[in-house]
Amino acid sequence: MRRYPPIGDHGLIGDLRTAALVSSEGVLDWFCAPRFDSPSLFASLLDHDRGGRFALTAEAPGTVTRQLYLADTAVLVTRFMTGDGVGEVIDFMPVGEAEAPADRHRIFRIMRVPRGSIRFRIDCRPAFDYGRAAHALALGPDTARFTGPDLTAHLQVVGPSVRLAQADGPGVDGEVELAEGELAAAVLTVCHDPAAAPPEPLTAPYVRRAFLATYDYWHRWLRRSRYRGRWQQVVNRSAITLKLMTYAPTGAPVAAVTMGLPERIGGERNWDYRYTWVRDASLSVKALLDLGLEDEAEAFRRWLGARVHKTQTVTGEPLQIMYRVDGDPHLDEEVLGHLEGYRGSAPVRLGNGAAGQLQLDIYGEAVFALSHTSDLAQLAGYDGWRSLSDLLDWLARSWDRPDEGIWETRGGRRDFTYSRLMCWAAFDRGIRLAAELARPADVAGWTAARDAVFQQIMERGYSDRRKAFVQHFDGDVLDASLLLMPTVGFLSPKDRRWLSTLDAIETDLVSDSLVHRYDPQASPDGLRGEEGTFSLCTFLYVSALARAGRLDMARYAFDKMLTYANHVGLFAEEIGPTGEQLGNFPQAFTHLALISAAMALDEELDRAES
Repeated sequence: MRRYPPIGDHGLIGDLRTAALVSSEGVLDWFCAPRFDSPSLFASLLDHDRGGRFALTAEAPGTVTRQLYLADTAVLVTRFMTGDGVGEVIDFMPVGEAEAPADRHRIFRIMRVPRGSIRFRIDCRPAFDYGRAAHALALGPDTARFTGPDLTAHLQVVGPSVRLAQADGPGVDGEVELAEGELAAAVLTVCHDPAAAPPEPLTAPYVRRAFLATYDYWHRWLRRSRYRGRWQQVVNRSAITLKLMTYAPTGAPVAAVTMGLPERIGGERNWDYRYTWVRDASLSVKALLDLGLEDEAEAFRRWLGARVHKTQTVTGEPLQIMYRVDGDPHLDEEVLGHLEGYRGSAPVRLGNGAAGQLQLDIYGEAVFALSHTSDLAQLAGYDGWRSLSDLLDWLARSWDRPDEGIWETRGGRRDFTYSRLMCWAAFDRGIRLAAELARPADVAGWTAARDAVFQQIMERGYSDRRKAFVQHFDGDVLDASLLLMPTVGFLSPKDRRWLSTLDAIETDLVSDSLVHRYDPQASPDGLRGEEGTFSLCTFLYVSALARAGRLDMARYAFDKMLTYANHVGLFAEEIGPTGEQLGNFPQAFTHLALISAAMALDEELDRAES
């Protein structure tokens, strides 16, 4: 077992409330419960010795492993090819008809042998509360109960001759040898209430029913997608990944299911991404609607509308940039100094101090998302419109000031061009909505603000020397966030200023079709070290190329980017200099941008071929 497998060497499973990562060696090394943003139960990805793990492996000399998803599902299969046979571990968390009660989460790990015979090894060592809390162990021959301060985890096994024994410390291990055609299973049930009744005894028929119900759920759900384009397999995988990363009770997607995974190995750019960013989630709405996933888009808009209406923030602004999945605005940042960090990448941060930053672009993204609703009047009603109107009135008074910007830099506030761009988008969409819905609004004030923002961007955000729109008004640094400029309708994708900006971005920020966010050497962001190329920006670049009519470049860039996906089609936040996945994993924004890029490229290719 490797101490730290590559970040990208994992598959994702989940039950639409939380999720787990499983390495290609069969080690479940990241899992938080009961929610995405809850304390971890397994976190050996952040500390091999203290974090906790749930390994189910076939250990034999010369073993070769392979990992894949059952097609169009979130059922993960890890295959072990040994000198004695071929074994498989099938991992999933039940959803659909087999879904456990809301106060419980179950991880199913089914062992089967299609050829020969295999000896599987079970090694379950939970570490409650990021490894900070002790737990008690009660052990039977085929069950183990781990009782922590706020959770109880029950491990059950079923199958031929499978038994559990206490390992070093409060963990358990076991072995089971299966012949061709035989099956066994290990199921972990996590209960929110430590006093809750234990799960019913595990039986093989129940395991089969749970598997079939989960398998059927994903196929039924994916049939709702109307995408039939050239990249159906990768788009489907991205759609399933986004669904796995959405908290079903509220409809709020998290940016990633992990925390603390570094943007540079050994560096300090290690953040907690298990929260809902207004920006990231808002920009997802159009992609979801284009796929036909209207229920998911509407659920998020209800969540977003509640944030606009309640205006409960820790900053005093109408909105803050991120919230917990239930809308809680408190995300105090602390350092978990007892954790080593992934391959020594410290500090490991819990919470996110960027929640207190001023990022004015979020107002544009929020209004942009709400403007795509099928019936805003029905969704929000009069009170909802008043809240949205009040927000735009506030923005009309507040837009012309420096902020921290989209990339959450910690080097001080600036007049970021992208922030101004999205303020323009907020006013533009608000004016349209007032007319479409015939609602009372200060349209004259919004129009004046929109026009003032436009003039400011054209006069101060465009560099005649660089022939490009720039990151902020005080320099000539480029920024890949501006690749969204045509998307929101600020300029035509074939406007001469935009095309020269695209050329400049290619010169300064693109490396073999991979795109950097900006140059931190030219524009210091308050943090040490470098970072990889930003996968979101690469897909935004593909979309921009396609809309600009540069189809050969766009298609080649897209196809090359797909070669950087991991073995099961997932992307982290960044790509390192040797093609490795870096940062939190998987990242929702990357997969949303992949979907948007595929659909833009399909549309432009179809138009060119017609």
